[in-house]
Amino acid sequence: MRTSYAFLAGILVLPALLASCYAVRPTRGGGETRSGAQLRAYSAEDIALPAGYRIEAVATGLTYPTAVVFDDTGALYVVESGYAYGETYQASRLLKILGPNLFASVATSPDSNGPWTGAVFVPGESGKGHGSFYIAEGGHKKGGRILRVGGDGSIQPLVENLPSFGDHHTNGPALGPDGMIYFSQGTATNSGVVGEDNAEFGWLKDHPEFHDTPCQDLTLSGVNYRSKDARGGGGEVETGAFSAYGTKTPEGQIIPGQIPCNGAILRIPKVVSHENKGPNDAAVGKLELVAWGFRNPFALGFAPDGRLFAIDNGYDERGSRPIWGAGELVWEVHQGRWYGWPDYSGDKSVDHSEFTPPHGERPRRLLKKPPGPWLATQAAAGGTAPEATPDLPPVPAAVLPVHASADGMDFSTSEGFGYKGQAFVAEFGDMAPQAGKVLEPVGFKIARVDLSRGVAEDFAVNRKGAGPASRLGSHGLERPVSVRFSPDGSSLYLADFGQLTMDDKGSHARQRTGAIWRIWKEGGK
Repeated sequence: MRTSYAFLAGILVLPALLASCYAVRPTRGGGETRSGAQLRAYSAEDIALPAGYRIEAVATGLTYPTAVVFDDTGALYVVESGYAYGETYQASRLLKILGPNLFASVATSPDSNGPWTGAVFVPGESGKGHGSFYIAEGGHKKGGRILRVGGDGSIQPLVENLPSFGDHHTNGPALGPDGMIYFSQGTATNSGVVGEDNAEFGWLKDHPEFHDTPCQDLTLSGVNYRSKDARGGGGEVETGAFSAYGTKTPEGQIIPGQIPCNGAILRIPKVVSHENKGPNDAAVGKLELVAWGFRNPFALGFAPDGRLFAIDNGYDERGSRPIWGAGELVWEVHQGRWYGWPDYSGDKSVDHSEFTPPHGERPRRLLKKPPGPWLATQAAAGGTAPEATPDLPPVPAAVLPVHASADGMDFSTSEGFGYKGQAFVAEFGDMAPQAGKVLEPVGFKIARVDLSRGVAEDFAVNRKGAGPASRLGSHGLERPVSVRFSPDGSSLYLADFGQLTMDDKGSHARQRTGAIWRIWKEGGK
């Protein structure tokens, strides 16, 4: 019996010991290095792949690339974001890759309203060469937008004024099998409450009244969080959910839902109605909500069988309501469903002890009850009736490592490349210490995810170990941010954002260190 009691005591004490070890050890994120200031070189030999696969750098010297896209002739293009964490702004550009490090500019953001976070090409109805690019624009100045860019460089906003001034931007887009353009809108905050972290990000000063907007009516629990007044006035403030900084909310307060909203996947028709003369009104009138309750569904992708999947960046350990240990989620998206933010991570409530920061406060639920099925009038401005859905969020298709920052996804469609039907995911890598503490670098690689089993395996990693190449003293991957298969499915292209380091003063991105890599299988067709 004595042995049993000792064993039981050990089991009970073990979590506390692990938490203590975690608390006393220093953070060792992949970007917490000064070596990122070195000149970047590129070597396929420094990247490990499964047997039979090869990799090469096809374009280098790019500034903050975020997406790779092909037109209907097979020509390759790259999107330069125009923005990096650390509030570093450049011109957002769409470039055509003509050859090794030979580019032609197709379009440039006319009003510095980036970042451009993603793009998709939509073939035209008049044959090859007459299609358009659809680009998601983050909109730090004027709000998020969906732009249509013609081959002649003309830019037409299709959707404007998306709620994109906060932590997370307008993302995507993807062309659905139904001919609709799907895109996502991230949340303003980490976990529903505006706090000092948002002042550190820089947007609270410029947009002091900005906060998250729900997609349907919510009833609050009345939980408020106290913080120092980050506006410089001294003293403290209390802030409730879905409210401006310094605004306290009572139990039972109803926050009206509206569209557009935060933490959502939306869609528009690819063909703008000719009945509407204004380019913006034409599409806004058809803006539809697909699903919501996400945090930052940065990547959208359609599987070969037509199902929609989204990668949702998990909570950070920061701000007034830090949440610890939340993984990156891969969701199968069903229209009309709520996916749990801000009170769930996957199908688990965040007030469970596993999400409590070591020596921190257990998160409290912000909603008095889950929002439940949509009201028809809120679900779709275009008149599409929503499906009846369960109250609680579903089980995610896969959970990826905490703080990996899974940002890009595409599906293999070719037996020649292999792993047909499986998802390939770009993991940007941790943003410690700002996003939370890690004991070793996380991410900085390409993962292969079998969504039928919810299992992820490494596919392309730096040979010297975990972390970006600049930290390892090698010439491999820095920060993979997106992936795209070639039109014939034989090659996987990945956008590598380039060098981005962090310290207690913020993020530091280095221009002209981004690249495009190509992976193919020897003998594959």
